[in-house]
Amino acid sequence: MEAKKSPKANLEDKRTIFIEIGFIIALAVVLLAFEWKKYDIEVAQLGAREAVEQVEEIIINTKQEVKPPPPKPPPTTTVLNIVEDDVEIEDELIIDVEADEALEIEEYIPIEVEEEEVVEEEIFLVVENQPEFPGGEAARLKYLSENIEYPQMAKESGIQGIVFVTFVVEPNGSISNVAILRGIGGGCDEEAVRVVQNMPSWKPGKQRGRPVRVRFNMPIKFTLQ
Repeated sequence: MEAKKSPKANLEDKRTIFIEIGFIIALAVVLLAFEWKKYDIEVAQLGAREAVEQVEEIIINTKQEVKPPPPKPPPTTTVLNIVEDDVEIEDELIIDVEADEALEIEEYIPIEVEEEEVVEEEIFLVVENQPEFPGGEAARLKYLSENIEYPQMAKESGIQGIVFVTFVVEPNGSISNVAILRGIGGGCDEEAVRVVQNMPSWKPGKQRGRPVRVRFNMPIKFTLQ
């Protein structure tokens, strides 16, 4: 069987052309190698940088503010009291110009002033005539019922009971030394003290016909309605 081959595809006919092209390329490379020039490389050294220290100039303000002079004080007036030459001046200071080391000097003894002791009047517990609220017992109960305000804390906590208050009725009928003997808390103790301190003056207690200080104990009952 014969192989079918186109005459245009036969490379044997173009062999000579390929060889010539190869020679031309080789010759061009050789010529280029001869024409190649090598340049010397010089390393340029830059000058070293010098650090220059810059000193900042600080300007100090030496200008001084001139303060105005202070105002002159008002002139003082001296009053001279002219005394007659024949007026005798009493001087309790006696100076002995002839005194020497042998002179005995009396020791100074300070005068002791006795302080008066304040004696507090006795507080009676039982007297012949007991102190009394103005208007009597009924007026006292009415005063307490009208002036006592049930504390809110005691209301919310359901606290009720009797607060025992003690105080002193002075000879002039005023109330002093108010204190709690037994309390129930919830603000009832403070309310009882407040009401007692605001009471009007009592009729003072008497011992042998003389008004004296008398201690009085009072129960105050707090009851929730």
